Amino acid sequence: MSSPRRHARTEARRSHRALAVVGVLVLLLAAGGFGAAWWFQHQLDSNIERLGDPFAEVENSPAPEEETEAVNLLVLGSDSRISAGDPSQWEAGAQRTDAIMLVHLPANRKSAQVVSIPRDSWVDIPGHGQAKINAAFSYGGPSLMIQTVQDLTGVRIDHFVVTDFESFTAMTDALDGVRIRVPEDIGDGKTVSFHKGVHMMSGEEALKYTRQRHGLVNGDFGRVQRQQNWMRAILAKVNNNRNDVGMMSDFFTTVSKSVAADDGFTIDRMRNLYMSARGLSTNDVDFMTAPYSGTGRSDDGQSIVVLDRERFDPLMKAIAKDEAGSYVEEHTDDLEVLPATVK
Repeated sequence: MSSPRRHARTEARRSHRALAVVGVLVLLLAAGGFGAAWWFQHQLDSNIERLGDPFAEVENSPAPEEETEAVNLLVLGSDSRISAGDPSQWEAGAQRTDAIMLVHLPANRKSAQVVSIPRDSWVDIPGHGQAKINAAFSYGGPSLMIQTVQDLTGVRIDHFVVTDFESFTAMTDALDGVRIRVPEDIGDGKTVSFHKGVHMMSGEEALKYTRQRHGLVNGDFGRVQRQQNWMRAILAKVNNNRNDVGMMSDFFTTVSKSVAADDGFTIDRMRNLYMSARGLSTNDVDFMTAPYSGTGRSDDGQSIVVLDRERFDPLMKAIAKDEAGSYVEEHTDDLEVLPATVK
């Protein structure tokens, strides 16, 4: 069913959706530090849409984690966070998930790992047989998505977050742009869109940067790395401007209006996570794509991504055992880790 690694076909707007997920990560790790004022925390919390308790229907649901334990977040980029939050609006098959990220914050809070799972990954979905992993959200909402990821990875999910994508350009623009290094000219083969060098990109410019496919060795997998490079640039900009009250206020307000989370993931919980991880720098966050062996066709003709279980399973085991930091460091060459310079 698998074939040699080749370009995976995706819609251009997938970069639009995947990139909004970074806002969630930044909010979770940084909003607590800025939100020292009660009124601002309350404003952010009121902006966040609540999903109820999606873990109630998940088998072997995790007990509430202690503050000193590792924390695993499942972050989705969907085309409809509102319908995910209001069961009365749920329509089976109508919701799509275009970005799936497993975010691991270890107990020692000395690093963080962000693993992007391709939405077309062919997996077992409880009660539905084999299908693309994003179908779990369409079939059964947050609960089935959590169950599917837990069964696939063996990793306990502690909190669940969904975003929509209307304001991701505003997130970048609220930071007055982000700095991205371009190692070589980028264009469509005829026109150069970005010359070699360091660029301060607006939201629209960064979107154009991530959508450009020409010259990418791994096609859409290469585009994922550019998306992650953008995420890293946003994290860096936030880390360098935490004392800019106006900028941070605008940014976190924009992000919070794009987020839905389980009821247990309160703004107080986010603040506590921040306080325990406030020593993290951008270099301490490992972005990577779930190991894959290539693309292929399912028996019914769908274009799919085939996960490389020989590499995928040990990585997930390391996350489950809270040994991901050392594992990634020791196996960087075997993993799809975001390099310092992205083409």
